[in-house]
Amino acid sequence: MTKSFQYPPIHSKLPNTMVSIFSQMSALAEKYQALNLSQGFPNYPVSPELIALVNAYMEKGYNQYAPMAGMMPLRERIAQKIEAMYGLDVHPESEITITAGATQGIFTTIAALIRPGDEVIIFEPAYDSYRPSVELFGGKVIPIRLLAPDFNIDWAYVRSAMTEKTRLIIINNPNNPSTKMLCREDLLQLELLLKDSDAFLLSDEVYEHIVFDDRVHETVLSYPRLRERSYVVASFGKLLHTTGWKLGYVIAPPILTGEFRKVHQFNVFSANTPMQLAIADYLKDSNSYLELAAFFQEKRDFLTSGLQGSRLEVVDSESTYFLLVNYSAVSNLSELDFAKHLTEHYAVATIPVSTFYSAPCEQNLLRICFAKDHITLAKAVDLLHKIV
Repeated sequence: MTKSFQYPPIHSKLPNTMVSIFSQMSALAEKYQALNLSQGFPNYPVSPELIALVNAYMEKGYNQYAPMAGMMPLRERIAQKIEAMYGLDVHPESEITITAGATQGIFTTIAALIRPGDEVIIFEPAYDSYRPSVELFGGKVIPIRLLAPDFNIDWAYVRSAMTEKTRLIIINNPNNPSTKMLCREDLLQLELLLKDSDAFLLSDEVYEHIVFDDRVHETVLSYPRLRERSYVVASFGKLLHTTGWKLGYVIAPPILTGEFRKVHQFNVFSANTPMQLAIADYLKDSNSYLELAAFFQEKRDFLTSGLQGSRLEVVDSESTYFLLVNYSAVSNLSELDFAKHLTEHYAVATIPVSTFYSAPCEQNLLRICFAKDHITLAKAVDLLHKIV
C-alpha cells in the first residue's frame, strides 16, 4: 500500500490570519438570504458611458500589457485632477504609478520599505490589509487604539509610541470604518512628529471624494514636509463604483516612486490596459468625481433619517460610504455575535467594528455599507426597524 503523503512543515508566515470577516459575513448573508450591507461594494450599474469606452478600447486592440508605470494618458489625467482640486503639481512620469487596486499599492509600498524588525504605527480601527502586509515582511505593527464616537488621535501618545525602529506610519483619511476625517491640525501635528524622525508615511486616501456636509479633504500632498516622505494611495474602484476592476494609483516623490516601482514591476508589472485608457477619457468630465459627495450624501441621509425611531443609534458619518450604528439599547452580545444574530434573524448582514482592532475592543458598533440602490436601502430600513 502506498504510504500516505505528508506535507513538510509549512511554518506559516501569517499563522494568526484566518478567513476575513467580509467573507464570513457575505457567506452568512447568502445562507440566510439577507441583504448584504457588510462588504463595501455598490449594487447599482456602472456608468454606461464608461463601459462603452472600455469596450471601444478593447475593440481597437488595446489588450496587451500596459507600460509598467501605467498608461500615460491616465497618469496625465490624474495630474490634471490633482492640480484642479488642490492646486498642486504632480509629475505624471516620475510621481504617479497605476496599480492593480489600492490594496496592491498599499502592499507594494510596505514591501518596498519594511525590513525585519522595523516598526509600523497604524491607527485602529484599521483596514484589515495593513497588519498582514507588514508582518509578511518581518515588520512589527504598533497599533494606536482610537475609540468611538469621535475616534480622535492623541498625538502626544503617538509620539511616545515612536522609537528608533519606527519605519512607517499608516493613516487612512477619510477613514474606513470610523468614517471620520483628519483635519488640518492633525496633519500639522503629524508633520511635527515626523520632522525629527526617519519614518515614512503611507496615506490611504481612497475615499478622498466621498466627504459630506461641505467638509474638505486634507491630502498630505498639500503639506510639503509630509509629501516629501509620503506614499499616497487612491482608488478608481471607489471613484467610479467599479470595485471589481481593481484599479488604483500611488503618488510619491521621484526617489520613493523609484523604490516602489522596483517592487511593482515584479509584483503585477502593469494593470488593465483598456480600462486605464477608458478611465482617462471618462475623467475628462470633472463631474464624474466632483458630484460623488452629493451622490453618496443623499444615500447617507436617507439611511440616517430612516433609522430614526429604531433601536439603533446612528454615529454621524463624515465620509466614506459607511454608517456606524450602536446597538447598546438592544443587546449585550459581542459585536460579532450580534452581527450574526442580525443576519440570521433580521436578514441584514453588517460588519462588527471590533474586527478592525488587533485586540478585543467591544463598543457595540456595527458598520453598514450604504453604497446600495434606493430599493435595497429602503428594505434595510424596514428590516432594521423590526429589531426588538
